[in-house]
Order: sequence, then C-alpha cells, then structure tokens
Amino acid sequence: MKTNIFKKESIDTYLKADSRLVRTLHAKDLIALGIGAVIGTGIFILPGHEAAQHAGPAVAISFLLAALVSGMVGMAYAEFSSAMPVAGSAYSFGSVVYGEIIGWILGWALILEYFLAVSAEATGFAAYFNNNILAAIGLELPKYLQAGPMENGFVNLTAVLIVLIVAFIIAQGTMLSKKVENFAVVVKVSIIVLFIIIGLFYIKSENYTPFYPKQFHGAPFGMGGISTAAATVFFAFIGFDALAANSAETVDPHKNVVRGVLGTVVIAVILYVSFALVLTGIVNYKELNVDDPAAYALKVINLSSWNKLITIGALIGIFTAMLTMFFGGSRLVYALGRDGLLPERFGKISEKNKVPMRAIILATVIQAAFAGFVPLTELAALINAGTLLAFAFISFGIIPLRRRKDIHNEGFKMPLYPFLPILAGVCSIYFIWMLPSLTKVWISIWITAGIIIYLTYGVKHSNLQQK
Repeated sequence: MKTNIFKKESIDTYLKADSRLVRTLHAKDLIALGIGAVIGTGIFILPGHEAAQHAGPAVAISFLLAALVSGMVGMAYAEFSSAMPVAGSAYSFGSVVYGEIIGWILGWALILEYFLAVSAEATGFAAYFNNNILAAIGLELPKYLQAGPMENGFVNLTAVLIVLIVAFIIAQGTMLSKKVENFAVVVKVSIIVLFIIIGLFYIKSENYTPFYPKQFHGAPFGMGGISTAAATVFFAFIGFDALAANSAETVDPHKNVVRGVLGTVVIAVILYVSFALVLTGIVNYKELNVDDPAAYALKVINLSSWNKLITIGALIGIFTAMLTMFFGGSRLVYALGRDGLLPERFGKISEKNKVPMRAIILATVIQAAFAGFVPLTELAALINAGTLLAFAFISFGIIPLRRRKDIHNEGFKMPLYPFLPILAGVCSIYFIWMLPSLTKVWISIWITAGIIIYLTYGVKHSNLQQK
C-alpha cells in the first residue's frame, strides 16, 4: 500500500461521518461550556501561586496577556469551526489543512491535554470536598482512600467517584450536559462576583507596591516573570478547543461558535483580572502561595464564615470544568476512531443517546485511573504545552485554509488577515518557549511516542490511507 503521511482529508468525509450527531447547542450553551472550562481550577488556585512565585500583583497582567492571546487564537478556532463544523477540533482541522500526520500530532497532544485536565480537576475537587465538606459534617475518609500509592495511600476515592458522575452525565447526551452546565455556571460566576465585590472593601493600597517586584524581572525585556505566569495560566483557557470540538453538535455553527468563543473571552478576562487584582489587594502576594488563595484571603480579613461559600463556588467551578473537558476529550477519541487512527470501535455512535459511548468509556477509565492513583501536580504544566501547540498550528493554519478552493466559508473570518493569524501563532510559540524546561522535555517525549504509534498502527489502519 502506498502511503502519504501528509495526505489531506476531505471535509465532506468528516461532515458525512458526523451527520448522526445531534445539533442541540446554541451560543449561550457554548458560552456556558467555555466558562465552565475557563472558570475552574484556574481562578480558584492559579492566581495565588503565580503571584507568589512569578509576578506579584502583576499576575493580573499575566491573565490579561493570556486572555488576549487566547482571544486571537479563539477567532482562528471560530473561523475553522465556521468553515468545517465537525468533531475533533484541532485534530480534524489539522488533518484537512496540513495533512494526516500533523492532524494526528495535534490530536495526540490534545488527548494528553484533555485527559490530564479532567484528572487534575478531579483531584482538586476531591481535596476541596474532603477537607471542607466532609470535615464540616464530621466525616473523614481513611487516609488510604484519600490518595494513591505514590502518596502513601491506595486510591483517591472521591476523585474516582466524581469522574464516574461526570461520565454518567456526559453519556446521557448533550441535552442533560448543557442543562447541568448552564445552571452551574450561573451559580459559580455569581459566587466569584460576590467575592470581588466584598473584597473591594478590604483592599490595602500598600499591597500593590511594588506592583511588579524586581526579583521577578528577567529576560526578555524584564517581562520574564509576567510571561512565565502567563504561560502557566494558559491551563485556564483550555476551553476554546473544547468549544470547537462541539462544532458538529452546534446549531448554526457559522454564527454560534464565534459568539461562544468571544463571549467566553470577554467574561473570562473581566473575571480573572478583577479576581487577581482584588486578591492581591487584600493579601500581600508573598503570602498567597497556597492552594485556596480566596479562602485564605477571607480568613486574613476575618470573614471565615464566607469560606463555605467559596468552597461551594470552587466545587461547582471544578465540576463544570470537568464536564467541558470530558466532553471535548471523548469527542476527540471518537474522531480518531472515526478515521481509523485508533480502533474503529471508538468511532461508533450509540443508537440510544446519539453519543460516542465507547469513546466515553475509554476516557472514563483512563481519567479515573489517573485521578485515583497518580498525583498530577508535576504533570499539570503538560496541559499548557498541549494547548499552546494546538494554538500555534490552528493560528498559522488560517493561511492554508483561506487558500483552499474546495472549502467555502460564508460565516466568520478572522480579521486583519494575515497579520492577526501570524501574530497569534508567534505568541503561542513564545509562551511554549517560556514554559519550564522539564515541561518541554516531557511534551517532546509524548509527541515522539505519538509519532511512533502513528507510524506503527495509525498509518496502517487509517481510512484516509486506504483511499
């Protein structure tokens, strides 16, 4: 068999394969999914750590930079989704404009991104739930059920259970998922806004001096600390790829995907920057290297009774982030199975609920295993690497997309072409460079393993190569 690893897939093939998926998502549902992913662990944990370790109060600028770059890349995703409203997101887009091998690399990177994100969110949920909810009612799980073997336990039971609950909701189809997501997003955003409003009355101006401490200045151009913090918090903006992954289940994707992306960007940047400014105004940045900075800040100003509300907000925030990430990850596995790069059983749609049930089961098993047995703190940065790699390829991909005569797009197009796509791609590469060295080593190993799997299995079973 003659193979061409850069052979490009036809958009008509994807549209035909995805025709059995039901289009039920509107712009407001996509915004809820986007906010569900963006306003999760990122806002409840990352601002404290990054302020203490890399940027001081200027962490607000880091979030602003990450949001601006994500907004530019989000427009690239919106154009792709408008031109190709199919499942698989960056994987499918890459296979059409770059060729199968590039599409596979993006898909392989995003599998790591999605699965680790769900597992990391699950362990964060378990920590909040065990330490606050169970403790408040006088219950405590045995130590061996609170952590995996790498942390002197047996299994993180709460983390496993929450993955199974999310899997059950996802398996019921998009109607139930979007109802849960829409309700939960309203609740958690309300709690975050309440924290911001209350915190405004307790800000001390001296906590903003210096706004960007000298010890964090570094290359390039003295922006090293802010840039490193921005690269780290891209984990918070992972939701854009998940929005595009739902294009095949979106009503009128030509209009609604861009509304979902831009709506998410606007809401996210307002909440993140405001939250970071209030947090670092209440407490000196040096004291914020904790896993629950908002709750800690409330203790400092003697509002401990509000901790329970913040805990509820964190739990709801993490839960909705898991829903979005699980949704996107299972659709990606489905897309890879649909195309023969993974076993074809994963590309089948359930007759009952019209969802890729076997892809959901595979995602459940892997994510529950990671959540239950592996501490993911050292691996969390890998999520950012996969995200930024996809961001770069999708941004630059607008150029070959516009040149394709067989793809007609009467919907949204990224403005300031080709300047803005190139700028978004260069910014994504810059932030990859600013990630910790160990992260770049691990992502290189993961991508190398993916290429080996493609060359030994994928290329032999690929539907595209069989044509």
